[in-house]
Amino acid sequence: MTLQDWITESRNRIRHDGVAVGASASAQEFWAGALGYFGRYVWNYGEPVFDRDWDVLLVFDACRVDIMDEVARSGEYDVLDSFDADRDVMDSVASRSPEWIAKTFDPDEWGDELAETAYVTANLHSRDIPDPDRVGLVDEVWKYGWDDDFGVVPPRTMTDRAIDVMREHDPDRLIVHYMQPHLPFRSLIDDHPEWFNFKRGLDNPTPSEFKTLWRRLRDGEVDHDTVWDAYVDNLRWAMDEVEILEENLDADSVVITADHANAMGEWWCYGHQSTAPLRAMKRVPWVEFSATDEETYDPEIAVEDTQLSEREYEDRLRHLGYL
Repeated sequence: MTLQDWITESRNRIRHDGVAVGASASAQEFWAGALGYFGRYVWNYGEPVFDRDWDVLLVFDACRVDIMDEVARSGEYDVLDSFDADRDVMDSVASRSPEWIAKTFDPDEWGDELAETAYVTANLHSRDIPDPDRVGLVDEVWKYGWDDDFGVVPPRTMTDRAIDVMREHDPDRLIVHYMQPHLPFRSLIDDHPEWFNFKRGLDNPTPSEFKTLWRRLRDGEVDHDTVWDAYVDNLRWAMDEVEILEENLDADSVVITADHANAMGEWWCYGHQSTAPLRAMKRVPWVEFSATDEETYDPEIAVEDTQLSEREYEDRLRHLGYL
């Protein structure tokens, strides 16, 4: 967004939302843009996942450490029994999915590793992989496994594909990119569909009745606890798949992590954006366990050769808060 774009949108926002809300929102977006510029040209940080040892990487998109900690303390999931929110963490190389994908799948940096890696993904930004031909296998589940009711690929679909790919291809490394706990939040979709189906989104906002949930939180239109509880519930949606994976993958080291997290007001930021060097967006979990394929589960979702139009692609991005 150029300075002129920001000025124009600020004027429209103030007309639409009033001086108090509109000016505050515009100031916040100017600040967020400045942080992104700082991260792009001055300072950024993070540890590449290929610097660590793992066989299977379960990427839970936009997962904060503290929501993982809350779920761990509930005692619902055995793999989280020993989770330590100070120890079992890492700083991601990115604060947004396209940045993470571009850096993680950089063929100049990780060419040998990528050749032995299968990538199964619900994230539409797989189109940002610099050179897909350098990756051992790319399964873009978002093309054929999309659920129109939720506006996202459900976790079970991803689990099915992960198990199938591991059994059929036996890659040295497997990355499974779930969209949860990222928006949309399943517990709020029925009552508030307008929060997850908007015309312009996280990367190109415009003043209108269609706002991302993060911007509604910023503008005081929804309270923190409502967002927090829905966010945690979306993580449980993904965590419910782990027991199936434990019994149906062969891997000495399975890791749950994230490509980035989300800010919820820290440093006056909400959601996530590229190159923002904030720990609220970049500190992510690192949970390790092992898995053995006991063949207790037979996947039901098969890969399909589906071609999407550019409009369909953009519609799906909108459901996730992008475009």
